[in-house]
Amino acid sequence: MTTANRLASVQEYYFSIKLKEVNEMVSQGCDIINMGIGSPDLTPPPEAVAALNESMNDPNAHRYQAYRSLSELRVAMTEFYKLHFKVTLNPESEILPLMGSKEGIMHISMAFLNAGDHVLIPNPGYPTYESVTRLMEAKPVHYDLEEFSGWIPDLVKLSTLDLSKVKIMWINYPHMPSGTVVSSAKLFELVSFVKQHNILLINDNPYGLILNDDPMSLLSIQGAMSCCLELNSISKSFNMAGWRIGMVMGQQSFINDILKVKSNMDSGMFYGLQKGAIAALNSTDNWVCSLNNTYRERRKIMWQFADALGATYDKNSAGMFVWVKLSKGIDSVDFSNRILEDYHIFATPGDVFGSQGKGYLRLSLCLEGSRIEQAIQRLNNKKMN
Repeated sequence: MTTANRLASVQEYYFSIKLKEVNEMVSQGCDIINMGIGSPDLTPPPEAVAALNESMNDPNAHRYQAYRSLSELRVAMTEFYKLHFKVTLNPESEILPLMGSKEGIMHISMAFLNAGDHVLIPNPGYPTYESVTRLMEAKPVHYDLEEFSGWIPDLVKLSTLDLSKVKIMWINYPHMPSGTVVSSAKLFELVSFVKQHNILLINDNPYGLILNDDPMSLLSIQGAMSCCLELNSISKSFNMAGWRIGMVMGQQSFINDILKVKSNMDSGMFYGLQKGAIAALNSTDNWVCSLNNTYRERRKIMWQFADALGATYDKNSAGMFVWVKLSKGIDSVDFSNRILEDYHIFATPGDVFGSQGKGYLRLSLCLEGSRIEQAIQRLNNKKMN
């Protein structure tokens, strides 16, 4: 039996492969300090766990759930967006809960892409944008983001391309991996650009509340609802990555198109997870402040680790990563492999996110400050060559 042709266009996800290697080293007794993965190590809001537990005795808990999830969850999501992003959405028609925003990338692509369509994908950027595009038998068209221009799309350069076949443009602000925060003026330019070229613009916004003093939504920009979608999740903001709860927001017709795909692929989110998500989303501002205080302290120590590597970084970036630039001429893949082998420290090479990531490392803040301090000590105890 041969696989579908589309499968030949993608490879197993980098972290799926690399973590096998890391776990093998752990099984052999190595103490690996893992700063490669953005998987929150902190606990969710206690109200979320309590609501999940309490829901188990509800007579509806173990039945099939609605494809659009509980109305109470949609309301909680819209109130969350109104509070933190100043965006007012209709919970009945302009938001669709997802089993993680990664699911949304697939559903959106299935809803809007035909074979041969083109998709604008940031370089560096989240690898899933490209892999899903290829699975749809569409063509990825990478647009380079440069450090000297603040990791922001060069719309003048993009306008010189043949965009007649472009159907979707992916953006991701705050940007992963660089942590760049985009201005409302730049978002307005992007909205105007996609309107001119009849492109669907999608912002993937899971890091909007992490170490970001001015959370912003693409949908807050005038005219965006007519040509844009936004993805978000509670994975990073509430330390609930394993719960797989996300959302896609936009105008009713777009949401209905995505629902056509989703309703043929699952039977609704587990009731208890929805109840827990509702409790999390209704948490007070104190939750976000406390979370960011922890990440802020960890980031200070991670900057020290970057200093020990001889790397440079931007102190104004947002999100749960520190994006560091290695000394000129250093290959980031080789460097990542070397510190894993020699110091038992796993850091993600920037090449994973595209050719524009060469020479960079992405360092996760999802580990205790004491572990980052241990990593610094390991470097100091065994001077790097």
